[in-house]
Amino acid sequence: MGDFRFARYQAAQANANGNFPGVFGLVNGLRRRGELTAEQEEFVRVNNAWYNAAYTDPSTVDPTVYDREVNPGARAWFKAEATHLEERLPGYLALLDAHGVAWERVESDDPGRIVYEDADQVVVVPHSCGVLT
Repeated sequence: MGDFRFARYQAAQANANGNFPGVFGLVNGLRRRGELTAEQEEFVRVNNAWYNAAYTDPSTVDPTVYDREVNPGARAWFKAEATHLEERLPGYLALLDAHGVAWERVESDDPGRIVYEDADQVVVVPHSCGVLT
């Protein structure tokens, strides 16, 4: 696929609000609705804890980063060099597959206006409301 600066795993189709929830939002939605098996629930619990310890939640640095009025459509992207954060994603993606939730990997050099950045990720407001490239 060539060189890119950012990658995102998200819903393959927009939801009712026109958004493309990310992989963690999709999995946590299944979890909230009680759709996970005990084994899947344990996987999510353990791996969410790892992610929470491994990198910063942008909203703890800037509480407005995901504010719909301030940063409409804000979404997080992995930096290309943060491959260590992608190592656990196959389990999440397999879980989505098991529940028939369509997802896609999107890569971009310029996904939008950066409103938060750290060593591993950016949060951007997309250039448009459509599918990101």
